[in-house]
Amino acid sequence: MSKEIAITINGIAAGRVVGGSRITEIAPLLAGEPEVFVVYDEHVSWVAGEVMAAVPGVRGSIAIEATEEGKSMETVLLIARSLLEAGASRKAFVLAIGGGITTDLAGFAASIYKRGVRYANVPTTLLAQVDAAIGGKTGVNFDDYKNMLGVIVQPVFTFVCAEVLRTLPRRDFLSGAAEMLKTFVIENEDGHYARAVEWLSSGGLDGQDLILAAAAVKAGVVSRDPYEAGERRKLNLGHTFAHAIEHEARLRGDDITHGEAVAMGMILAARLSDALGVSTGLEASLTQDFTTAGLPTQCPYPVETLAEAMDKDKKAEGGLVHFVLPERIGSVIIRDLAVRDVVNYLKI
Repeated sequence: MSKEIAITINGIAAGRVVGGSRITEIAPLLAGEPEVFVVYDEHVSWVAGEVMAAVPGVRGSIAIEATEEGKSMETVLLIARSLLEAGASRKAFVLAIGGGITTDLAGFAASIYKRGVRYANVPTTLLAQVDAAIGGKTGVNFDDYKNMLGVIVQPVFTFVCAEVLRTLPRRDFLSGAAEMLKTFVIENEDGHYARAVEWLSSGGLDGQDLILAAAAVKAGVVSRDPYEAGERRKLNLGHTFAHAIEHEARLRGDDITHGEAVAMGMILAARLSDALGVSTGLEASLTQDFTTAGLPTQCPYPVETLAEAMDKDKKAEGGLVHFVLPERIGSVIIRDLAVRDVVNYLKI
């Protein structure tokens, strides 16, 4: 194993992120587990096959179609029913293999099956490796609103393996790149942001160190604020706008990935930050960097059309939404704002 990052809650070990170069290196992490059930995205069956061949304790597997439409309670119940039919006991260990949709669905199912069994993640997308599969958040969409139902339960481990990215389509890779850059906009002590922009502009090869650096940032934030009472909210940079963009895209039948929406959302957050005087010229700077990295920057919808979805954001409290505003690269603040005021600022 190349690196291990601990997640601690109140000084007690709660999970870990483990870096490796080959998928078969997961075997020691599951040694002694007699009842492993693999839940995997059918598009990465080759990864699941290698894991099942390397881990003697696998007792069953469940293939799912990991789509936004399928990110629902129906799929969670399908997983739970499959576990029950396979005879999974309370000692069962659920191993999720796939992107963020898969890890959300499997983690949620594991957390409620027989009042909770252990689970771990093998993220197979860059987005999941740097963000979605770390920190214990699980969720499903509900009535066209993203991640409206879910729980926070830490995985035993998240295995970040460079090998599984080899078949990832370029567009999906860039979707994860947006989450990586988001992480380094929040925390950039070692200058990873500029390195990441350069890495992405050159094609994004051999970036395991940057992937683990982004994972380490999130692991640190989760350790300090596991249930999003304060600091963890910073990880939502760009996401209030992004979820509204995704909601609008679903209504219109448009094809926008989560990472693309996050990239657009961060630009809107920077525009709002500039308008409020929190930052100066940050929208232009981020737009240039994101364009260099190959990411979209312009939201295709008028900001007024995003207002209803932002009002219904799961982070809304008392008519206000926690907006994460970037001050500069490496520093963000949280400001509680009414959506109608945000729309007015962005229209200026």
